[in-house]
Amino acid sequence: MEEIAPRIVVDPDVRFGKPVIRGTRVPVQLVIAKLAGGMGTAEVAEEYGLERDDVLAALAYAAQALSNEEIRAVS
Repeated sequence: MEEIAPRIVVDPDVRFGKPVIRGTRVPVQLVIAKLAGGMGTAEVAEEYGLERDDVLAALAYAAQALSNEEIRAVS
């Protein structure tokens, strides 16, 4: 298991190596999707047995991942 960001880990034996919240099998992608779908931070935390800081860590990780993304216009 490797911590790739605060509270976010990857392990090839857990969820096919996708980023998850440390100590759980909850994928970061799921947390972000639930927030995007309208659930509040507290609702997501309660539904998946997370702490508020876990949910915020998922958001921070997603923001960091997007900040490194390159988009090239194709004409």
